[in-house]
Order: sequence, then C-alpha cells, then structure tokens
Amino acid sequence: MRHSMMFSLPLALIACSGEGANSQTAASAEKPFKTSVIADFESPWAMTFLPDGRALVTEKAGDMILFDPKNGTKIPVGDIPQSDSAGQGALMDVVLSPTFGDDKMVYFSFSEARDGVKGVALAKGRFNQASDGTTKLDDVAVIFRASPYVDGNGHYSGRIAFSPDGKYLFFTNGERQKMDPAQDPKSTLGKVLRLNLDGTPASGNPLAAKGFNPAIWSYGHRNLLGIAFDADGRLWEQEMGPKGGDEVNLIKPGLNYGWPKVSNGSHYDGRDIPDHAAGDGYEAPKVSWNPVISPGGLIYYSGDLFPQWKGSLFIGGLSSQSLVRVKLDGDNASKADQWDMGARIREVEQGPDGALWLLEDGGKSQGRLLKLTPAA
Repeated sequence: MRHSMMFSLPLALIACSGEGANSQTAASAEKPFKTSVIADFESPWAMTFLPDGRALVTEKAGDMILFDPKNGTKIPVGDIPQSDSAGQGALMDVVLSPTFGDDKMVYFSFSEARDGVKGVALAKGRFNQASDGTTKLDDVAVIFRASPYVDGNGHYSGRIAFSPDGKYLFFTNGERQKMDPAQDPKSTLGKVLRLNLDGTPASGNPLAAKGFNPAIWSYGHRNLLGIAFDADGRLWEQEMGPKGGDEVNLIKPGLNYGWPKVSNGSHYDGRDIPDHAAGDGYEAPKVSWNPVISPGGLIYYSGDLFPQWKGSLFIGGLSSQSLVRVKLDGDNASKADQWDMGARIREVEQGPDGALWLLEDGGKSQGRLLKLTPAA
C-alpha cells in the first residue's frame, strides 16, 4: 500500500505549504456566508473533526489524511485497507466512535473487490499518533460487509451514523445499481442497517422476525449518500434518485421506501416509474427534487455560528454544484435554500465552532476544502 511508503518520508515533505494559514476568502452579496479556501485534496470523499480541531479526510483512491486547519499540515494515516476505487468506489465515510475520548476508535467504510465481485465494507481501528508525528490506525478490522457482493462499480453508499445514545451504528448499503435487491429481504443492499458497535446485527431490529436479514432497519432505498440524527433523535437520510426523484427521507423502523417499485423520477432510458402515492404501501419522501440536485453528504446543523439555520439539514450537491438547506419541522421537511458553489460538493461537515465545511469533488480543483462563516 502507498501508506507505508509515505511513512519513510520526513514530515516536512509530507506537510503542505501552509494552505490553512494563507487561505483565500471570498464573500458574495448573494450568499449569507463568506467562503475561505483552506486546502486542496485528491478527490476527497468525507471528513470528521477530532476533539483537538484537526480532521480526518478520506480520498477516493484510498488514502486517509490527518489534516490541521490551523497550519495546513497533512499527515497520511497508515494501515488503511486497500480500496477498490473504480467507478463510484472509494475510501468512503469516516466517523469517530461516540467514546473516542476514551477508546480512540475510528469507524470508516470502503469499497473492495473480493473473489471477482465487489461491495462495501465497514471497518474500525484505533487512532495512534507517535511522538514523531507518524500516524496510523492500530488493530484495524472489517466488522461488517454488505451482502451479497456483486459485479459493477456503483451505488455502494457506505454512510455511517451513531445513535444519539451511542449504543448503535447505522450503516447504509446501496443497491449497487441492481434495483431488485432493495426489496430482497435476505440482502442488505438498498437498506439502512442498525448494528452493534462490533458490527453484529442489533437485537430487536424490526424485520428480523419476518425473515429479513437481521441487520435491516428499513428497506427500498437506492443510493443512500447521507444519514444524520436530529436533536430529537429522528433519523434523516438522503439518496440519489434515478432520472429525477432525489429524496430526503425520515427513516422509521421497518418501513419500505419503495425503490424500485415507486419513485418520483424515471428510468434513465425514459421508462416510467410509478410516483409515490397515498395508500400505495410505501413510505414517501419528505422532500424530492426533479430536476435533481445529486445529493452528496448530509448533516444536521446544531451550531450557533449560523443561529438562523439551527435545526436544518445541509446537503452537498454534486451535479447541481450547490449547497442545499432543508428546513425541518418535527416530522416534516421542506426546501429552503440552494446556493451555487461552482463545483461539485461531495461532503458537508459542521466544525467545532459551528462553521460549515465543504469538500469539493474535483473539477476546478483537485478537491478543495472550504470553510463557510457568516458574511457579516
């Protein structure tokens, strides 16, 4: 793997040239925030902040980077399993354990090839930084794999969220562009899963007694690229629709969200898909888009830096090159704002001070890290 080679380099060569200290800032009269360019990565996919303000950033090709926004230093994180990055494959989500302060555990997902087929895997490892700055994950173990692995390079999903009580891990498995597995009770594809922290299916999952895979929490999903809990413990999810029909869903245990039986979009070849309709037996999205936004990351905003947006969802737009805000009102959601960011937005994250952080998905840059703060 490339990581072991990088550890032999002096840290001075690994560190970048102070992108954080010399960030570019732009304010727009049309946007209620100013945008600071903090760093540039190689097709980044996700990020999460450490308690000390540094961040872990994953890159599509399979690298995990420890990044310090204060001085722009980048240090590779070693002992990460090999990812298969063909197509939509990548080293994907990265999230800290709810008890990271005690156990230093980091959970992450990645696409992999095994025995001629591919799927998404969930792994964990213990964060370890030596006195010389060398950083790795110790005792890395894959704790869950989607089932079954299939051919193809799309719709892995792989997003991670911990329940508010820290007892459970929710993990998204895309339907791998195969459609029908989303309705297959034995497959984890096209599902939201509820797992124990060791990756085993959580007891009491709502469909196990009906013969479903015991990990399944909800089903009938397509490509689930964002998942987040709100302040009241509701679980929100966004997913890419087909030609039209991108969705924000309120995830409830045991429900069927319809894919591919119903959708507010159509097949790419023009064939119709029945729209969601009252009484059809499927849970309809709270918000949908047509034309699409191509949703990337998702967060529930709980910060104080933008008090007017507290309690909103924020979504990164890929093909729409936008940042999207969705207003929440109890169990309901509605479209609020959509700002043109001029680049594909793969990830949205909330910083320690309540700033919004965005990762671009390439294009005009390799994949810039942006920090949004109030315009005034």
